Amino acid sequence: MRARLRSRKMPRRSLAIRRKAEQRGRRSEIWAALLLLAKFYRILGWRVRTPLGEIDLIARTPNGLICFIEVKARGDSLSAAQSLGGRQQGRIARAAMHYLAQHPKLAGKGMRFDVIAVAPGKFPRHYRNAWRDE
Repeated sequence: MRARLRSRKMPRRSLAIRRKAEQRGRRSEIWAALLLLAKFYRILGWRVRTPLGEIDLIARTPNGLICFIEVKARGDSLSAAQSLGGRQQGRIARAAMHYLAQHPKLAGKGMRFDVIAVAPGKFPRHYRNAWRDE
């Protein structure tokens, strides 16, 4: 039994890689939030956790629309934008519905799903209405 527990330990190298990826993700979310603030969006939530999943950013547009934003950091903006798969879209949509159920005042405002792609050395790219929840 003890040998089995030891074999599940994560190697130090992969732990360091995960930590670095976590830091890159946090920096990317900061850049994304700054981009939204420059566009006069109001940040309502940051790394919002629900029982159904996590939403990177929740913001309100200047005209009142609620945006659920996934931040993707990759080598280039296009691959970052395309890295959001159908399963992840569904998870974010379910988490968004749960969030709106918990905040009924926001439910009637209208909503959309956006992606902000962050690539090293480039300005973050905002893809509005990246997908629709069916």
